[in-house]
Amino acid sequence: MGLNFWYMRKKIVIGRHDIIDLPEFGLEKVKAKIDTGAYTSAIHCSRIKLRDIDGKQFITFHIPGSKIHGLGKQEFKTTDFIRKNVKSSTGHIEKRYVIKTKVLVFNKLIRTEFSLTDRSTMKFPILLGRKLLRNRFVVDVSEENLSYSQRKK
Repeated sequence: MGLNFWYMRKKIVIGRHDIIDLPEFGLEKVKAKIDTGAYTSAIHCSRIKLRDIDGKQFITFHIPGSKIHGLGKQEFKTTDFIRKNVKSSTGHIEKRYVIKTKVLVFNKLIRTEFSLTDRSTMKFPILLGRKLLRNRFVVDVSEENLSYSQRKK
């Protein structure tokens, strides 16, 4: 037990939800749910399309402002993506595009994967899953917005 306790103390405590930034998309103060049941993180978006622009494959998608930032729908594009099977919260396997981007949490930039999906019926537009949490954070469900409260001015 002593070794496990020592190992856990090196991890940062994160609450059940927090407010994060996605600097590569210019998005700040986005509400995110911490979900240890999800492997991959997810971001709410719409109009996901694969495009070929000047011989390069891009994925384009819109992030609705009402759920994320309040600026109205914004279109984003990236070449850093894959398509893979992801198990949804209902247990169904879905083919989703997965992008890589940086997330700012506890004043640290962490490069991670986000699956692109419609989360319009969910309370939080972003879900942070185990792949991002592993070896970095311990979840305390009695806490919330711990990263945001430590945000640098």
